[in-house]
Amino acid sequence: MKESLMTSTSVSPTTTRLRVGALTVGGAVLATALLWTAAQILGIELRVDPRNGQAPSAVGLPLTVTFTLAVSLLGWGARALLDRFTRSAPAVWTVLAVLVLLVSFLPLFIFEATGATKTILALMHIAVAAVLIPAFSRPKP
Repeated sequence: MKESLMTSTSVSPTTTRLRVGALTVGGAVLATALLWTAAQILGIELRVDPRNGQAPSAVGLPLTVTFTLAVSLLGWGARALLDRFTRSAPAVWTVLAVLVLLVSFLPLFIFEATGATKTILALMHIAVAAVLIPAFSRPKP
């Protein structure tokens, strides 16, 4: 008679948090990459002039992806630190994230760019926030 072996696998909370964090960061990067691609398809040249005497700079896909990745990882790290030091990490993180989103719009008022460029860049900021804020505002699993 053969015995049937049933194995059960459980996923630790740490594994779940890592998976959720990685998917969230990936989602934010994908969102900005898609918006950058949409701008290219629509013929919107993403150039900004810092008005400091230097030539206008193009906002390319590598810059977009790298910056989004860095900001998303910083947000994830900030949430992890808050989890260690406060019980109200979701609420504190949400407030901080909204403040960072608001501050992130300041360069749109400082740099010179077309309206279409500013719109796409603003949409990128909103897209990152729309991915990161809900995902990282949840209580720990």
